[in-house]
Amino acid sequence: MFECDIDRLEEKIKCYSKFGDTGKGGITRLCLTPEDVQGRNEFIKRTKELGATIKIDDMANIYATFEGTDNSLPAIVMGSHADSVVQGGNYDGILGVLTGLEVAETIVKNKIPHRHPIIVMIWTNEEGARFDPAMMSSGVICKKFDKEKMLASADVEGVTFKEALEASDFNGEESNRIDPDNCLAMLELHIEQGPVLELEKVDIGVVEGVVGMVNYEFEFKGQAGHAGTVPMPWRRDALFAATKGIEYLHTELDKLDDKLVYTTGRILCSPNVHTIIPDDVKFTLDARHQDPEVIKQVVKIVENIPKELAKCEVSYKELWSRKTVAFHKEYVDLVEKNSGEFGYTNKRMYSGPGHDAQFVADVMPTTMIFVPSIGGNSHCEIEYTPVENCWKGANVLLNTVLDIDGLYNR
Repeated sequence: MFECDIDRLEEKIKCYSKFGDTGKGGITRLCLTPEDVQGRNEFIKRTKELGATIKIDDMANIYATFEGTDNSLPAIVMGSHADSVVQGGNYDGILGVLTGLEVAETIVKNKIPHRHPIIVMIWTNEEGARFDPAMMSSGVICKKFDKEKMLASADVEGVTFKEALEASDFNGEESNRIDPDNCLAMLELHIEQGPVLELEKVDIGVVEGVVGMVNYEFEFKGQAGHAGTVPMPWRRDALFAATKGIEYLHTELDKLDDKLVYTTGRILCSPNVHTIIPDDVKFTLDARHQDPEVIKQVVKIVENIPKELAKCEVSYKELWSRKTVAFHKEYVDLVEKNSGEFGYTNKRMYSGPGHDAQFVADVMPTTMIFVPSIGGNSHCEIEYTPVENCWKGANVLLNTVLDIDGLYNR
């Protein structure tokens, strides 16, 4: 079993924490901003020093390729994203890039033989924090999104992705895109972004896939009126009706599998004036589960919501959804095997959040590795994973890459 260098990995994490440092322990590193460019240039500098060849595609994805002894063989790819949310942490996304970089550095400096080319890459605009939607570039590469629509996506200042791309040094060629037909594997290491691994004292999450989900918006239409004059029995209060709707959903959804998670994360109340009875209220429901049958039950509950509550009209519409994605079983098993051989505690699990890997899984064999998020904190400045856990994840990543390299010769 080969090991990465924990001190080198810690240096990488500390270095990248400077790019977009908020001064409060976290970062704001939005896609193609100067802070993002700093991190990208550092990645290119470090990989070039290790002997990599750099390519950049038309969606600003960066590929650092390390030659194998037989470059006619398909490549093994590692990576994640380098952009963050506003006031995010130093581990989400970027840890997958830095552990990939550390794996490559370990292979190069220890002269570990490998036949297949190895690529470490950065996906662009995974968070969608500057340009909507999330996982934009992997979505284009994997044929989930229309490129022209993505280029037209604008940030809060009206700058489009196309304009930001053309103004950067990362507007590469479409011909440089990763070729799924010439790739043997994609591996993405990531923080869990939840509390399970820490609570259960588990070192490594062996990720079997990404859960399916549905996202609905509900609308409740009532009648506005003066808060001081309309008698209570005559009111058609849309906000009160919405609370009845939320109560209905919670009551019915709680009857389903205990692995189901669901959230009402956005509420819009009109006219939102303290002296006026609300006449229109909207709220969202986000529900996630790995079993498609459970998701079907969620949809049935949504469809059976009463059409009238508290004398208000009730309607709903689906905003978006995704099917459960299963990762490549053979590679999932290798992650579990290597975790066990190192003596690391591990747990098979599904990811609740979305990742670039879920799109990639449709076009090439893919798997993920999770490391703990202390306190379950993510997308915030206190996001933290001890370097020892990061190192353990990197060791599993390294040996899984080498296992894949040794298994295949095609």
